[in-house]
Amino acid sequence: MSAVLSDAARRATNYLAGLSDRPVAPTEAAVRALDRFRTPLPEQGEAGEKIIAELDEIGSPATVASAGGRYFGFVIGAGLPVPLAANWLAGAWNQNVALEVMSPVAARLEHVALDWTAQLLELPAGVRGACVTGDTVANFTALATARLAVLEAAGYNLAQDGMSGSPPITVVVGDEVHVSVLRALSLLGFGRGRLQHVPVDEQGRMRADRLPAIEGPTIVCTQVGNVNTGSFDPVAEIATWAHAAGAWVHVDGAFGLWARAAPRRRALADGVDRADSWALDCHKWLNVPYDSGMVFVRNGAALRAAMGASSAAYLPTKGEGEMMEFTPEMSRRARGVDAWAALRYLGRAGVADLVERSCVLAQRFADRLQQAGFRVLNDVVLNQVMVSFGADEETSRVVSEVQREGTCWCGQTVWHGRTAMRISVSSWATTSEDVDRSVAAMIRVAHRE
Repeated sequence: MSAVLSDAARRATNYLAGLSDRPVAPTEAAVRALDRFRTPLPEQGEAGEKIIAELDEIGSPATVASAGGRYFGFVIGAGLPVPLAANWLAGAWNQNVALEVMSPVAARLEHVALDWTAQLLELPAGVRGACVTGDTVANFTALATARLAVLEAAGYNLAQDGMSGSPPITVVVGDEVHVSVLRALSLLGFGRGRLQHVPVDEQGRMRADRLPAIEGPTIVCTQVGNVNTGSFDPVAEIATWAHAAGAWVHVDGAFGLWARAAPRRRALADGVDRADSWALDCHKWLNVPYDSGMVFVRNGAALRAAMGASSAAYLPTKGEGEMMEFTPEMSRRARGVDAWAALRYLGRAGVADLVERSCVLAQRFADRLQQAGFRVLNDVVLNQVMVSFGADEETSRVVSEVQREGTCWCGQTVWHGRTAMRISVSSWATTSEDVDRSVAAMIRVAHRE
């Protein structure tokens, strides 16, 4: 046991140490080599050392170097070393955080991490939260709670009578609503054809002057941190309008909600504390290992009512509730340990610096590319940059060739009918040198005939 664990730690450390010297995207040969994993299931087990060696020697070269400083394709944190180490230790603990009696330490650290995050983001006092796999499940959990609460306010007992006879619920979203919200709504039985869409402005923000008239059970989904532009819906204005009609306001803040932790960016998210629920990721800007998200709900009793399962004689529960009663899952890994370690390591100042530094580096990307004669398509207010290299076909060519070239990795999107390269800066490991090196590669590819 000691030998195989030590070997795995050595190989993992060597992998991380070598990220700056390898292409961000794996080579075609490395991807083809993955076919070596397609073998018949062995009749007898094999030695652990051999398994770990094969995993490293075949698998490591075929990874995308998203744990390094030059991956900008999606909003993916690189994984800070301290929460990574905590993740390794928690993996060895192999704790189940369904019930406190199953793991007192994991339950306590999850509560602390949630409390710290709520304080850091200045959410209302008394919110109840839970650690989940990511923003999609956080949205699902919050919106399931909203569904139950707005029906209860209308006099309908969803938990008892189910959806088949319930009053209709109006769901309001912006035209730039993220797919994770749409997915959560679909899983909850809200067909996309029944959603009311609000027009957005040129940066993707919901237009407060175009909000519809609403009455009856209503859920309003807002967004802070547009996945293309980084822009924020005007949550304060939307909350005033929605609450006047008794509606529930949800904030999808996968990465943008972390702007609340950075003094120079906090004003972007003014008014989010007036919402009723919030969803965010920790494996994005907090830079903890995958998978890690959080959900917060102002009304903890509603969250427990929406997520709590029927009791079973063999499951001892506490009066204030067990963690499994606040999430869709029962058996859960101790992902709160990762978030606790990251927050303990960074502190308030460190989280603020991580967010602010990412935003400054995103602006550096925009400035360098504009100086080179290319067009930035968005106001760079956060960590997102969209750039056009000319005609759509030319932009697509540049994106594809930059990905293959390997200095960095950026994705492609479409904004207002135009193809664009999308640059997301969210890694703790990214430096000014990484940005300049990446820009040089982009310019080199763009000027290639």
